[in-house]
Amino acid sequence: MNRLAINGGYPVRKEKIYYGCQWIDDDDINTVVDTLTGPFITCGPKVDEIESELVEYTTAKHAVVVSNGTAALHCACIAAGIGPRDEVITTPLTFAASANCILYCGAKPVFADIDIETYNIDPKSIEANITEKTKAIIAVDYTGQAVNIKEIRKICDKYNLIFIEDGAHSIGTKYNGKPVGSLADMTCFSFHPVKTITAGEGGAILTNDDNLYKRLVLAHTHGITHDKDMMEDGPHEGPWYYEQISLGFNYRMTDFQAALLISQMKKLDLFKARRNEIVNKYDEAFSDIPEIIIQKEIPESDTCRHLYIIRLDLDKLNCSRREFFDALSAENVQPQIHYVPVYWFPYYQHMGYEKGLCPNAEKIYEGIMSIPLYPKMTDRDVHDVIAAVKKVVENYRK
Repeated sequence: MNRLAINGGYPVRKEKIYYGCQWIDDDDINTVVDTLTGPFITCGPKVDEIESELVEYTTAKHAVVVSNGTAALHCACIAAGIGPRDEVITTPLTFAASANCILYCGAKPVFADIDIETYNIDPKSIEANITEKTKAIIAVDYTGQAVNIKEIRKICDKYNLIFIEDGAHSIGTKYNGKPVGSLADMTCFSFHPVKTITAGEGGAILTNDDNLYKRLVLAHTHGITHDKDMMEDGPHEGPWYYEQISLGFNYRMTDFQAALLISQMKKLDLFKARRNEIVNKYDEAFSDIPEIIIQKEIPESDTCRHLYIIRLDLDKLNCSRREFFDALSAENVQPQIHYVPVYWFPYYQHMGYEKGLCPNAEKIYEGIMSIPLYPKMTDRDVHDVIAAVKKVVENYRK
């Protein structure tokens, strides 16, 4: 047995590899430079162009691009009319923004538990948490796998709820052959550098609903409109005229971010294909290791995987999750944890949320970690990650 690097052995690889990394090439750089040297660097034609590209790719009717994924979620909550005394159901196994956006509107996040095999929000737990105050559901496509859209849509229709899909992980994913972005009342994307495509930062909201679209536009541009059909104060005074008709925010995307995203969109299918190649190699390598539990996928989801999660069966290992994490890092394969249950954070604890609220999410959290997954990985990188995971398992196996 090879000695672990953390115990004085040789690491599997010399250079550290991390769980995610953007792919920026000369086409991306040249597109951004062209925009930066042109007449518009913000609020220009590239924003309109990327919104059209997103509409074409997802088949949704409307797209609104914004400054980041959190802004997208906030705008979706505003457009849904979420406010004080409302409740919104979401998952605890997510980045904090999925719940924080509810608080921004003065409403209460309600955490439903997750499916023990897919790690996505469980429709049965959603329905069990519905009250007369429930206004919406924010369902997160965790790791890029689509949530059970059919069942969640049934629940929303039954109780007259708004369905917001947090697709921060899932651009490129399809559900029953239809692209994520076209299925919920609103779908929110993130274009952070570790996501499948990036604008540096950036986000988008997709919708098929004309009224929601108008509210989204207002929400991300100060509540200000130039559209005379929406104005309340009488006739246009001239081409300069605008009105603020609601309280909105400055969540606009710049033109050079939009230019980068346009270039990245051209590589989205390539990125998806390479991510899936790596996922298949990981699945094959880990499927016969009893100490590792692989995330299950529903057949309806043609997933563009953002994260690859290994879940440790700690009953079969002579180590804690932290010891495994540190040992893998010492082999120069740097894992990450996605995510600490949101209601465990002190801010939520101070509001009265307690541990034990979602047993499945807490059980899964105790054993999970993300290993490197991004399209720029070489076959050697993938081999090294697999070798490092196997090495650590072999050293800690009971």
